[in-house]
Amino acid sequence: MNLQTKSNISEYISPDKLAKAEKYTRNKIDIQPFVAVTLGSGLGNFAERIENQQILPVQEIPHYPSPTVEGHDGQLIFGEINSVPVLGIKGRSHYYEGRALDEIVFYVELIHKLGVPYFILTNAAGGVDPRLTPGDLVLLNGYMNFTQIERSFLDSNRNPFSEGLNNLARNVAKKQNIDLHEGVYCWTTGPSFETIQEVQACRQLGVSVVGMSTVPELQRAAALNMKTLAVSLVTNMAAGISKTDLSHEEVQETADRSKQKYSDFIAGLIGTIQEKKS
Repeated sequence: MNLQTKSNISEYISPDKLAKAEKYTRNKIDIQPFVAVTLGSGLGNFAERIENQQILPVQEIPHYPSPTVEGHDGQLIFGEINSVPVLGIKGRSHYYEGRALDEIVFYVELIHKLGVPYFILTNAAGGVDPRLTPGDLVLLNGYMNFTQIERSFLDSNRNPFSEGLNNLARNVAKKQNIDLHEGVYCWTTGPSFETIQEVQACRQLGVSVVGMSTVPELQRAAALNMKTLAVSLVTNMAAGISKTDLSHEEVQETADRSKQKYSDFIAGLIGTIQEKKS
């Protein structure tokens, strides 16, 4: 047991809390989503593509933790993409906000309770592999956890990635002429960027991108047997790889430049999932 972090871990998501959140959401929304998408940095404008929107501010949902990070609005956006019923999760909570792990993955539990069969996770990440450049998309095929946070209620022993979904993503990228990279994501607590030495260690261990989210959701989705895919947008090169100082502004600027490509890719993927039902 990691004594240093034990005090920040709740025992588990209360079935009663989850039931209240599910009941409230079902009473407010009459759309049954086929695909849920976590709209990480760089994919926020994807919400604009969702048609026939029904928006539910997360502050209204009982026990739902509200995000506090700039650019994470805190909305569940129900609607359609190319006639496919979808749920866009706009705004996620992070460990560095002082959240316990069960708060971070509360929304994963909720979308599972709502009966959503497919789950797409997106994020902004720093590039560790020097072959990457800002604006690249990286399909995740593995992950590492540098946080050493106790996570007994998650599931770190099974592969969370659906190979069927990954194959669909490869096909969509090919059709859209996107150079889709593949690699390993490393989770760090944040909110500061990683040091040069930490990035060097990641690189030696085969990490492609590094960031401050996603892994808790991946692990919980695996425990719930959800069909899951994750893709990172490289918004900056990590310390020691980049020749310039790192900043949140650089992350946002790259995300803005890449939003159309990123959005087109995810929309195309959703349509393909509906067709193939992988």
